[in-house]
Amino acid sequence: MDADNPFRKLPQVQRLLEIAEARGLGAAHGRAALTGALRSRLAELRLELARGGGTAPPADVIVAQAAQALEQAGQGRLRRVINATGIVLHTNLGRAPLAAEAVAAVVDAAAGYCNLEHDLVTGRRGRRGAALEDLLCEVTGAEAGLAVNNGAAAILLALSALAAGGEVIVSRGEMVEIGGGFRIPDVIRQGGARLVEVGTTNRTNLADYRAAITADTRVLLKVHQSNFRTIGFTREVPIAELAGLAKENGLLVVADLGSGLLHRLPAMAEPTLGEALAAGADLATCSGDKLLGGPQAGLVLGRTAAVEPLRRHPLMRALRLDKMAMAALEATLGLHRDRPRSVPVMAMLTQEPALLHDRARRLQTLLGIGEVVPTQGYAGGGSLPEEARESSALKIVSDISAEELAGRLRKGRPAVIGRIAQGGLLLDMMAVRDEDLADVAAAVQAAMR
Repeated sequence: MDADNPFRKLPQVQRLLEIAEARGLGAAHGRAALTGALRSRLAELRLELARGGGTAPPADVIVAQAAQALEQAGQGRLRRVINATGIVLHTNLGRAPLAAEAVAAVVDAAAGYCNLEHDLVTGRRGRRGAALEDLLCEVTGAEAGLAVNNGAAAILLALSALAAGGEVIVSRGEMVEIGGGFRIPDVIRQGGARLVEVGTTNRTNLADYRAAITADTRVLLKVHQSNFRTIGFTREVPIAELAGLAKENGLLVVADLGSGLLHRLPAMAEPTLGEALAAGADLATCSGDKLLGGPQAGLVLGRTAAVEPLRRHPLMRALRLDKMAMAALEATLGLHRDRPRSVPVMAMLTQEPALLHDRARRLQTLLGIGEVVPTQGYAGGGSLPEEARESSALKIVSDISAEELAGRLRKGRPAVIGRIAQGGLLLDMMAVRDEDLADVAAAVQAAMR
């Protein structure tokens, strides 16, 4: 009777864990996660058998079913991705990769305690981020600075502290929307200020700002067109002209620069933070994880009198950086001060085309397939729109469709993300490191099997 009992044919968890395939899964996902997946699958099988659902499957099938469950469970988790799209600051892939020095700083801060708000000289409570703020001023020339948790938070805090209850004047051509439906008019309203639009979509003159100033005006807001360009019959008012008008009327100029460019590099038309401040902006805000190449953060830089109201504002505590982001940002700024080309984003965007071509050739040699083709890479992340950079890619055309191959590569470990163009799958070298080539080759070989 017992021999006919289907439940007795279900293997024990311990036996399943001893199967070779299970040992590999345990190494990849962890023994605890694998044990949980096996127990869950066995419970489902018992329920199916109780309902008269056939016979117990072989042990290797149960392990394979648990493996599938683990893979599905892991799809939503953060894991390593190799960016072969040709877009350096790919928002969907986490934007800027950190420098090794920044990663080490994060580990050091996260692994134990740190002097986040403790003055090691006096032994008393210190100001959070004091060293970081000193470094911000050193690399930008600002009188004062502070950091919050993202670029949107920086402009929201600035307007909340400086313009609440008053008016903010913005050119109609600068009322931009960035990713996720984030719109400048909405931020102004959320900051408790009233929006005043001036000019037209393509042309705004200084006289338009002057005519709109009232007793309620608090801020002249300049928003950099980070993720698009208006070309043709256009006119915008430079920061220097706005600064002169603001000074005449006792107002403040806030410049949202978006990308956080610190150094003037070839073929980069965006203004640097230092240039904006030198032109007369009272405050300049930007993101930390775009052209600055650091962690997600928002920077606020400018005159001390303009920065201090933000530091004292109630929102500041809600928007402040945690110790790990602060450590990464401080390390990144240190590199910008001493060795700016060693910041990964800066290194990628200034690579010579011949270097990228050679990298694609080496991948072709590792795989023994594909064609090296010229491509155009981009900064991405709402930075340097339409400023293409010469790059190279390995184009793969095979019996597997480009869509199917791309899908298989996305599911690999590590995942490899390319783009479909030119009649095949392109693996662009702009954001692929030399040390990634072996992993890319192994991922492609596995996907094509």
